[in-house]
Amino acid sequence: MKEIFELVMLICFGLSWPISVWKSVRSRSTQGKSVVFIIAIIIGYISGIVGKIVSNQINYVLIVYCCNLVIVSIDLGVYFVNRHNENRLATAKG
Repeated sequence: MKEIFELVMLICFGLSWPISVWKSVRSRSTQGKSVVFIIAIIIGYISGIVGKIVSNQINYVLIVYCCNLVIVSIDLGVYFVNRHNENRLATAKG
């Protein structure tokens, strides 16, 4: 039963990440983003994955942890692409 509640939490929390990625891709901006926050979330998902593996609780919840980790990692990648483009534009203007 506890896995179901953990799964619901992960799904609810994870729903925001595809939206965040989409907004970042569309806006091509890092405005409103915190790289420290994104990295903290990534560390949290990695810890959850390691915890599942170490406790031998390899089940469907682990798949959701991995999916969320992939999406947040994509968000981090988009952040750095957008930051690079912003720096390039600032250099060209200045």
